Amino acid sequence: MEALKQGSDALFILLGGIMVLAMHAGFAFLELGTVRKKNQVNALVKILVDFSVSAVAYFLVGYSVAYGTHFFVGAEQLAAKNGYELVKFFFLLTFAAAIPAIISGGIAERARFGPQLCATAVIVGFIYPLFEGIAWNQAFGIQAWIKQLTGQEFHDFAGSIVVHAVGGWLALPAVVLLGARANRYRKDGAVSAHPPSNIPFLALGAWVLTVGWFGFNVMSAQTIDKISGLVAVNSLMAMVGGTLAALMMGRNDPGFVHNGPLAGLVAVCAGSDLMHPLGALATGAVAGCLFVGMFTLTQNKWKIDDVLGVWPLHGLCGAWGGIAAGIFGAKALGGLGGVSLTAQLIGSAMGVAWALIAGFALYGLLKLLTGLRLSQEEEYEGADLSIHRIGATPDREVNW
Repeated sequence: MEALKQGSDALFILLGGIMVLAMHAGFAFLELGTVRKKNQVNALVKILVDFSVSAVAYFLVGYSVAYGTHFFVGAEQLAAKNGYELVKFFFLLTFAAAIPAIISGGIAERARFGPQLCATAVIVGFIYPLFEGIAWNQAFGIQAWIKQLTGQEFHDFAGSIVVHAVGGWLALPAVVLLGARANRYRKDGAVSAHPPSNIPFLALGAWVLTVGWFGFNVMSAQTIDKISGLVAVNSLMAMVGGTLAALMMGRNDPGFVHNGPLAGLVAVCAGSDLMHPLGALATGAVAGCLFVGMFTLTQNKWKIDDVLGVWPLHGLCGAWGGIAAGIFGAKALGGLGGVSLTAQLIGSAMGVAWALIAGFALYGLLKLLTGLRLSQEEEYEGADLSIHRIGATPDREVNW
């Protein structure tokens, strides 16, 4: 029976890893459908190469930083318990690699390729796993301190703060230090629209992310005996809450509609194992409204050129999710309890502060040492031709 359980656990978390790996295709197509045609190839290449750099950095350094274990032992030892520790690494890697995938959407269309790969290695090797270890592995005694102070630990079941808020708040300094795309904001105060290049691809990316998210959330149990249908249904309800809120707030705009479910799913990650489904629906609805409102404000009023709106989507909706776990996870609102709103506020603030400080330090240093941005000519030509020497439809371009 023990051997059967070990094999089942390994298969369970492996399937979760595969589902979250598929989400990276969603990141790629969401970005491809949003950016202009001359930057579509770059969107696809960035996600794949960022994932590959993330895998190396997390295997060699990041996993050890977060969990205090390493893989510099014989294969016989690694294969123990059906290789469960290895597939756990694979599953958690897909979370870690989501950070550069999030950032990629914010800095699209004008960022240099090499410096971002360097940033990916530092983020996945050190910045992200440091907070991951604090939240999920009791590092530095911070969870014990929060529990002593509030009566409960900071709770983040599937990463509203650990993954999404950290990714979104790391992206904000990169977007600010890069500056807006050329001609995005004119001197007379007018805002030049850069509409999505391909709505079907944008929608495909959103759907792939949405489906994969059920692996992201449900398989965060990490062993088959801890699987919970509550997590699945809460994820579903938050998804539809985010969609309907974005539909109404965004006045039928397809870009908002397809980002709405993602906003809801970002927000429900933290408390998906605690909330009542109606609490999850409310959490998703607030997130959908938050995304549409803040995306519009940042783009049009504050003139922060965050191409895919990753700061509102992941940074703000992720922070809301950390707080929402403390609200809708409480027994008074139908949740399972065992969570403190004060603990959630402290843990969420810590994640946001760490990401913001680390983001400005990392991208500020890279800007000083190597530069972050394509030249004016390269940006005008597009990242596809400037970096990869080929466009998305080369046959058609030659014929024309």
